[in-house]
Amino acid sequence: MQYFRELFLNVRMRDVIDILIVAAVFYKLFKLIRETRAEQLTKGILALFVFAKISGWLEFYTINWILEKTMTVGVIAILIVFQPELRRGLEYIGRSRFFTKTFLEIKGESLTKVVDEIVEAVASLSRQKIGALIVIERQTGLNEVVETGTKIDGRVSSDLLINIFIPNTPLHDGAVIIKEDIIKAAACFLPLTDNMGISKELGTRHRAALGISERSDSLAIIVSEETGAISIAENGSIARYIDAKTLKQILVDMYKPKDQKQTFITKWRRKDEQGEE
Repeated sequence: MQYFRELFLNVRMRDVIDILIVAAVFYKLFKLIRETRAEQLTKGILALFVFAKISGWLEFYTINWILEKTMTVGVIAILIVFQPELRRGLEYIGRSRFFTKTFLEIKGESLTKVVDEIVEAVASLSRQKIGALIVIERQTGLNEVVETGTKIDGRVSSDLLINIFIPNTPLHDGAVIIKEDIIKAAACFLPLTDNMGISKELGTRHRAALGISERSDSLAIIVSEETGAISIAENGSIARYIDAKTLKQILVDMYKPKDQKQTFITKWRRKDEQGEE
């Protein structure tokens, strides 16, 4: 008891700040790896560490030697296995306002026109049950994705977007990448999500939208060719059955140069839950 009393009396303010900073960092890291492969891998690494300590205490020298060597080599393996999560973490730091400005500066009539054109195109594709996948680039660059498709570099317009996704045309199969008010490319290939817990009803477009949202801060809009339903994907989450009015509000909020404390999907789900109540 005396030990803890002396320890408490010797704690300085800088020690408290130090502990809070470390706690905040670990909390952010936990949020980044939560519900990803990295979460399960982290549990496996912690289990190996515990077994190595236990084998040392019990003097199981052979097992302890194998586990210690595995942990030593595991440092390099961690860098390889956790490469997607490390990239997401570094991009998260790079997207902070300390390093960057607001990702878009479209204002006034230009903002309204871009949003209206996208919503009009998506609504039309939804009515006709034409499958579509539109990815809107934000702070994380998508040049490596743009290079997999056909460059367009044209102003956003509903007619152009609709024509791109018309079935049996050269550019209909793949994703359209939009940066600010420019359609950068069409027929782009996107990485599929590794999340095995998503609904079996979701097809390749939805899985691709989730995949790109897991690897960047982009917003993906999906139109199902089976039902015509509109969905959006962001930060590895998906919201389905979005109507045109809600989609327009989401895009207006996204293009506005202001801080956003909640993701679009979080706000949409909250409103939907309130409506059910």
